[in-house]
Amino acid sequence: MKIIIILLDGLGDRAYPELTHLTPLQAAKTPNLDYLAAGGSNGLFHASYPGQCLPSEIAHFLLFGYNLEDFPGRGLLEAIGEGIPYEQEDAICLAHLCGIEWQNGIAVLKRGRDEIMGTREAIGQIYRLIDRFEKDKLLIRLEQTRRNDAVLVLSGAVSHCISDSDPMRQGCPVAQINPLGSPSNYKAKRTAEILNDYLRYCYGILNDPAKNPYRDKIPANFLVTQRCGKHRTLIPFQSLWGLRGAVIASPSVYAGLASEVGLDFIQAEDTLSPEKDMRERIAYAIADAEHDFLHVHTKLPDETAHKGDPRQKQEVISLLDRSMDQLVKTMQHGDDILLAVTADHSTPSGSPLIHSGEPVPVLINGPNVRRDNVQKFDEIEAACGCLGMLRGREVMAMLLNYANRSVLYSHRLGAVERSCFPLKYQPFRQPL
Repeated sequence: MKIIIILLDGLGDRAYPELTHLTPLQAAKTPNLDYLAAGGSNGLFHASYPGQCLPSEIAHFLLFGYNLEDFPGRGLLEAIGEGIPYEQEDAICLAHLCGIEWQNGIAVLKRGRDEIMGTREAIGQIYRLIDRFEKDKLLIRLEQTRRNDAVLVLSGAVSHCISDSDPMRQGCPVAQINPLGSPSNYKAKRTAEILNDYLRYCYGILNDPAKNPYRDKIPANFLVTQRCGKHRTLIPFQSLWGLRGAVIASPSVYAGLASEVGLDFIQAEDTLSPEKDMRERIAYAIADAEHDFLHVHTKLPDETAHKGDPRQKQEVISLLDRSMDQLVKTMQHGDDILLAVTADHSTPSGSPLIHSGEPVPVLINGPNVRRDNVQKFDEIEAACGCLGMLRGREVMAMLLNYANRSVLYSHRLGAVERSCFPLKYQPFRQPL
């Protein structure tokens, strides 16, 4: 039986007066999602614990069944997804240009990443002015990934255990980078000190008309960093769950995540017709004969929520629901697919928070799945479902259970204990 997860990124939200105190999902027209919810089990999901505001990449990592302390970092995932070369001992963080003003000797963020106007090519010219820095045998390399996005690759005796400089809120001070963890972590202390020196170096270049000929055209005078990480050796997804899996998505961070956990990555394209895009991704997952687990992703609800209009998010959710008509027909007439629909986190349409900590709805539909009394797929109705509150790896565990691939706990075949019945183990042989 093939398992398909439809992941509507940032689907969860809050209630708004302009939607008569409903969430965008509650207010949207979702006959297909409602049909799937009515035919299966429903509940709420949070990848960690309710109230914690998770970024997408960590929420996905936990959903796939991995532990938070093993997360390799967003910077590393972006580097992998964008094909940036690095060594396994390097530390990698995100970076982008911004605009600051000095207030009483403190750098205050005035223009964030998206407020720096200019094409990728034009901004790339500025990145090239500050793309190399070396001090005490620690090398910093800046690599542009998208329009005003980049990664910093730190090589040498470096540590990824450092804090962020980007406050991610305009009007707030840019932060000094500090070492994290043990005070005796010399590598972390040295890495933080040299990275602070690099940010001062960048400021000096960007604000010098003699060194930055683009200063008047593109008003970026500072570089900020966040979410440092490094490569980790992880248990492959297939060993963890006994499933050969794939991720169908467009953002490069999911290519990096798939690579790190041992999932195949199927590159999807975002066009001007998101309904068509989603329909094609779902059709691909249904027809795919090479994998028995497919994760189908769209970033659209999250991106729309960041624009700050709950009604627009409502419309986008209705649009995505229309793309699921063939999926509903497949589930009606087939018995070889186990389906889950959920989100990675909530993204509020009206809040200073980037993501919020409310749980999101989850449904499971397929052969032998319990049917509860839920008739509508949204954050409130789902709370009445028989799945209750699922966290982290529990969604995968339930899917493995319903697919009849789970192993009886404490039943051990082979040297490693798994949640799934092992694909290979050493058989008992007749003595020679």
